[in-house]
Amino acid sequence: MKIATVLRNDDYSREVERELKEKLLGADSPYRFVREEGERPDLVLSIGGDGTLLEAVHQYGFEPTYVGIHTGHLGFYADWRPNELDAFVQALKQQTEPFVAEYPTVQCRILTRDGRIIHKWALNELVIRNASLSTLVACVYINGDEFETFRGDGLIVSSPSGSTAYNKAVNGALVHPSIEAIQLSEIASINNQAYRTINSSLVLPKHHEVELIVMNPEIMIGLDREQAVWRDVCSITCRVGMDKVKFARYKRLTFWSRVRNSFITG
Repeated sequence: MKIATVLRNDDYSREVERELKEKLLGADSPYRFVREEGERPDLVLSIGGDGTLLEAVHQYGFEPTYVGIHTGHLGFYADWRPNELDAFVQALKQQTEPFVAEYPTVQCRILTRDGRIIHKWALNELVIRNASLSTLVACVYINGDEFETFRGDGLIVSSPSGSTAYNKAVNGALVHPSIEAIQLSEIASINNQAYRTINSSLVLPKHHEVELIVMNPEIMIGLDREQAVWRDVCSITCRVGMDKVKFARYKRLTFWSRVRNSFITG
């Protein structure tokens, strides 16, 4: 089995990686850690936080499976803590295959005013704001039908796993990853006698798409950890992605257990 590691840039995470390699490697070890750029691993170990996991997923894509080892407070995507390395190694060496949980993604198509089409995807969410931090204005279409004209701070299109991130902070719904859907949530919408929005999160199934026709000349687009100012964006169309991110579950920890551990018990 070929294994890759992606680390948070701190001494503690590097020490955890060193200990883990020491436990896994040996004369007759079936494991090999990839060293060359472009080499495709079977398993990717993210050692850090949820941001490290997002970095790993965008680095290695949809082919490998992922395992999170959290070196801070318990991360939402992480199954293991550093004091559980022996248990993780034992589970990894067992002959039985782990349960593989597949998490849906958000697929995005960005159309610019000069006709360029850029395809992007996110495990957590797409976020758009006006680049100047003033009011974002965007016409919202669902399956080609006009729904509303949004005015406010911004819009979030999240995946089910991303529903626990920024989406939750704006009172969006928490969606189980077995439900193939995307969610559109508003950030501080303007609602008065002149302007109205639905002012609620919308959960759209797999066969639906949402199109955001942008009125601002410059917007900030965030895709997971990637953020950039985009000029002359005409529209952004989002739907449930064709590909899913695979997580290898070597111990039982349900989605709702993760939610409880992350937000209630700690």
